[in-house]
Amino acid sequence: MGLIYLAALAVSLTGMVMLDRRFRLFFWRGPVRAAVILVVGVVFFLVWDVFGITLGIFFRGETSFMTGVLVGTELPLEEVFFLCLLCYFAMNLFAGVGLALTAAADRRRVRGGAGADVTARRGGAAR
Repeated sequence: MGLIYLAALAVSLTGMVMLDRRFRLFFWRGPVRAAVILVVGVVFFLVWDVFGITLGIFFRGETSFMTGVLVGTELPLEEVFFLCLLCYFAMNLFAGVGLALTAAADRRRVRGGAGADVTARRGGAAR
């Protein structure tokens, strides 16, 4: 029972990797840059966590779904995996939105602009 949360994080990370591979969002677009960004993000949030723990803001909750393995005082192993998932998700989302906006702009350019279609359908002249 103690591996459920870690397993859920691993499955979620696998899903992020599959989306990344399918749409060439992050690691499949620039692996070195992606690795640096991911490591910097995870380290930033780990430092954030350590400060929060030191100040008494963050603490480890007890649950049977976690392994109980700590990588630091009040810092469970699962937190590292969660932070990897969080940063990976953020970068996939950022890249995915960028691709979607670029594709939408390309479609508008090919059609001659968004307003041209509506005007032509109403029987007016497209400008």
